[in-house]
Amino acid sequence: MSNIGVLASTKATDMQAIIDAIKNKKLNAKISVVISNKKGSYALERAREQRIKAIFIDPKGKEREEYDREVSKVIEAEKVQLILLIGYMRIFSKWFVDKYKNKVMNIHPSLLPAYSGGMDLNVHEEVLKRGCRITGASLIFIDEGADTGPIILQKALDVEEHDNPETLKEKVQKAEQEILVEGVRLFSENKIKVEGNLVRISR
Repeated sequence: MSNIGVLASTKATDMQAIIDAIKNKKLNAKISVVISNKKGSYALERAREQRIKAIFIDPKGKEREEYDREVSKVIEAEKVQLILLIGYMRIFSKWFVDKYKNKVMNIHPSLLPAYSGGMDLNVHEEVLKRGCRITGASLIFIDEGADTGPIILQKALDVEEHDNPETLKEKVQKAEQEILVEGVRLFSENKIKVEGNLVRISR
């Protein structure tokens, strides 16, 4: 069973898919803690509703590595094996990236490497501006760059003529949730291997 820690800054909508998959016994995993850098984040409320430990760590006045070390103390205390970033609006220090290499998954609302570094609705706006016919979601392990880490899974979907940023967001979020659940399953079953910047999956 994988012991999961979630880092979130916003609503952590995609986390609900993990919670539901665990409840429905589709995932052999447990979310032990949700950590946020935003005191009013709904992610913390979502965690409390599910009786998951919810912790706010105030970033005010702290250097990046100093903050990351505080986060790490909680992660270590909870014996977390896999860290999920769900709408986490912070860039990590090299120290954190190195310490948790290939143990931190991030979900991104595009088919990387397209629109790397973009956030939320901005990505969907750009997809529509460029007239893309296909978009989707990517699940990656983090590295020191902006959305440049090894790609674990991707799911593509069609962009339709009537789509706007809000409808695209809704569709892409469903794709995010599917590959996030699948990524956690594969990790839990030790089916993911990283070779350089490539992910090998054994089915």
